[in-house]
Amino acid sequence: MLREHRHEQLLRLLREEGVLPVGQIAERLDISEATARRDLNDLGRAGRLTRVYGGAVARQPAERPFEEEAVDDLADKEAVARRAAATVEDGEVVLLDIGTTTLQLARQLHGREITVATSNLAVYEELRDDPDVSLVLLGGQVRRNYRSLVGHLTEASLRSLYADRLFLGTSGVLPDGRVLDTTDVEVPVKKAMLGSARQVVLLATARKFPGKGTARICGPQDIDVLITGQASDPGTLAVFREAGVEVAVEVAGP
Repeated sequence: MLREHRHEQLLRLLREEGVLPVGQIAERLDISEATARRDLNDLGRAGRLTRVYGGAVARQPAERPFEEEAVDDLADKEAVARRAAATVEDGEVVLLDIGTTTLQLARQLHGREITVATSNLAVYEELRDDPDVSLVLLGGQVRRNYRSLVGHLTEASLRSLYADRLFLGTSGVLPDGRVLDTTDVEVPVKKAMLGSARQVVLLATARKFPGKGTARICGPQDIDVLITGQASDPGTLAVFREAGVEVAVEVAGP
């Protein structure tokens, strides 16, 4: 087995199993304990795992910066955002989730006489100088890399808030309709948002089907409206429709 391939297998094993001792690593990969220790040392020096007593645990991949995520599928995000903005009525209180699609939505809301509540610092920066938009920034701990606020202060703020609509983001939607996120620390905030709004609108470009994620936010029964793209998986959209969700499919512009 090539060394690089063996390293990837070792890291995959650690992500699936958690902490493993050297002996079990050697047995599972059918290599000697000496080779397993050498591989662990190599991967440890490369920053891809953390050595612990008797074994190792994989490090999670570094989260992509917000600025990089923001330019992915930009035309699709803009199309979804335009459709979402068209549902907002003057005088409403809207809650915008963490994420890059909700940033595109914020850009469609300039000049509207509405209240926007958010834990998304990029949304705050986008709307802070707009005199027509009343802006509520939820408290919490700052996640600089992803320009968001999280933690018990954010969740406490949400318990005191009632919004007409929540625009919820996601990193992935499974074929059975489960809505996921990649970052465990953001999930309690998203779940608190679900309980703070009259209507829940899920914003998900086609790339989010199935996308990625390990943490469950909610299921289709918790969503009222899904706004997505034309190329989204038809089977998954059918699951949402069967759950009584209004599905709006938007075509990206040129």
